[in-house]
Amino acid sequence: MRMRQTIRTSSFERHGHSEPYAALVLSGGYEEAGDKGRFRVSAGHVVFHDSFEAHLNRFYVQGATVLNLPLASSTYYPAGIARLADPDAVARMAENSGRAAADLLISLVERCTFQFADWPDELAARLVQCPSLKLAQWGEEHGLAPWTLSRGFAQVFEISPEAFRARIRARQALRSIQNTPTPLAEIAAQLGFADQAHMTRSVKQLTGIPPLAWRSAANGFKTGRQRAH
Repeated sequence: MRMRQTIRTSSFERHGHSEPYAALVLSGGYEEAGDKGRFRVSAGHVVFHDSFEAHLNRFYVQGATVLNLPLASSTYYPAGIARLADPDAVARMAENSGRAAADLLISLVERCTFQFADWPDELAARLVQCPSLKLAQWGEEHGLAPWTLSRGFAQVFEISPEAFRARIRARQALRSIQNTPTPLAEIAAQLGFADQAHMTRSVKQLTGIPPLAWRSAANGFKTGRQRAH
């Protein structure tokens, strides 16, 4: 992925990135539909992406110029989207140092929210909040037949609501595995997996690495950091 992209195509198919990064829109705009929901962004907006997050992009007629800045896994940054009053300052900084530009961006952004455009947006937001949500019950409460629910959601996100929910759950499991000492079986139960083996398969499918390896790597990093101090 290039740091600075000028995009003239109409869309990017759904794709994923293994490392976290921020996409700062310098000009033009697009619609992004991904694991955090659907956003419509233009110049000055920033879209923050976690590790192993997937999304698709539908670009406006004029295309877009985007500055992609890698983020350190240990760095705090706002979830979803934010806005930057002076994107040119970050773009200038990026000419010398992508890391310094990312630090400047994070220090300057302001969180912003978008209203739901339709029920697929609302469903995506609910699944992000609660990956154990019962889809049939949610559809019934909103007057949507199962076939309508599945087809309408996939038209927006290029993924079924069941697959979307599975990705959210796996990513939440990964965060808990890396950042908490909670036993793996307990994490699996808290997030609604059938059992620990189910969680193991889901995390490995998402990342290519099983939970035990992620937990060992996280513990090794923490131990090394403590010794450094």
